[in-house]
Amino acid sequence: MKPIYIADYNYPLPDERIAKYPLAERDHSKLLVYKPSVISGQQSEIIEDRFYHIGDYIAPHSLLVYNNTRVIQARLEFHKSSGARIEVFCLEPIAPHDYQLSLGSTSGCTWKCMVGNAKKFNVESLELRVERLGVTLRVSKGEQHGNTYEVHFSWDNENVSFAEILDAVGELPIPPYLNRKTEESDKRTYQTVYSRIKGSVAAPTAGLHFTERVLDDIRSRGIETEELTLHVGAGTFLPVKTADANEHTMHTEIIAVPKKAIEHIIAKLGHIVAVGTTSMRTLESLYFIGAKLRDSEISEYRDTEIHVGQFEPYEQEFTLSVKDSLQAIVDYLEATGQETLHAETQIMIKPGYEFRVVDQLITNFHQPQSTLLLLVSAFVHGDWKTIYDYALSHDFRFLSYGDSSILTR
Repeated sequence: MKPIYIADYNYPLPDERIAKYPLAERDHSKLLVYKPSVISGQQSEIIEDRFYHIGDYIAPHSLLVYNNTRVIQARLEFHKSSGARIEVFCLEPIAPHDYQLSLGSTSGCTWKCMVGNAKKFNVESLELRVERLGVTLRVSKGEQHGNTYEVHFSWDNENVSFAEILDAVGELPIPPYLNRKTEESDKRTYQTVYSRIKGSVAAPTAGLHFTERVLDDIRSRGIETEELTLHVGAGTFLPVKTADANEHTMHTEIIAVPKKAIEHIIAKLGHIVAVGTTSMRTLESLYFIGAKLRDSEISEYRDTEIHVGQFEPYEQEFTLSVKDSLQAIVDYLEATGQETLHAETQIMIKPGYEFRVVDQLITNFHQPQSTLLLLVSAFVHGDWKTIYDYALSHDFRFLSYGDSSILTR
């Protein structure tokens, strides 16, 4: 596999260009519009606008696909009798493994967690009284896996769910590069207006610019919308520490896509707009899931998890059409009596990737030397520096609470 030197995807990002807070009106963020040159040797076109005009840059009859995940208040703080502070950061459920079942549990659940001050968590369990709910939450540390632990939660009131406990005493985990504490306003501004399925520990930030006004305007133009779910994990912030990005291990994320959404995507192929890199990774993963299902006996997958590996797109030649691949998923769901595809993806979209589903991408401006910047570079055929040089020289705000762009491949 040809090396991808991460040092080639670096750029200067002064701290003052990182947006520490969102704008008062989220749809007033700046919008960079990128269109590649159709004539060889000519420069690509970049213009600047405001996000509330984004409908001007999406063709009528397109399908806008967004991620409806909702960020949970995943940080919990416990104290030992000695006063030592232990922070438990919930990453993803282990038992029950399903997000909704785990968050809806009324007796106990086990999560994969990061534990701050883990060496001092040397007692059998810690307790936290949740006065608002009349509950005592108990936490015990289990087996270690790398920099995470299995952590078991239990409580003494079967009328209270784990989701309610997190809402009552958990802290919303804003990105570490904001270098500030979570504030009350983040509970509103760090959620998309269409978020509804709880499970993420980071927001799908491209969607933070949308308002009901913008969505109404888009739909009035004949642009249709569809939703899917990818619960964003803390791995989205992991830096690439290897000189060759191919040696970086991508994190795995859980996706859920309704059958009706896949049928809608099939009908709109050639006009698919992904809101954010999470929607992009989900949509592109669908192709490889369908190809896998098409080449296998359906019975093989009835009781197993469907997974897209990090380098699966690059390990063989795929000749199946996008339409046939997506139809294979629909056929599988119908044959197994399911209304929603549940799968996992570890896909790494990097320079050299062949896009199959997505035609336009709405996204923010990402960290230097990140896998998200590799994804953007792949989508714009290596022209990412043109985009980022323009953004840096025209006072765009960067990262999660920063400005937006719409890119056409």
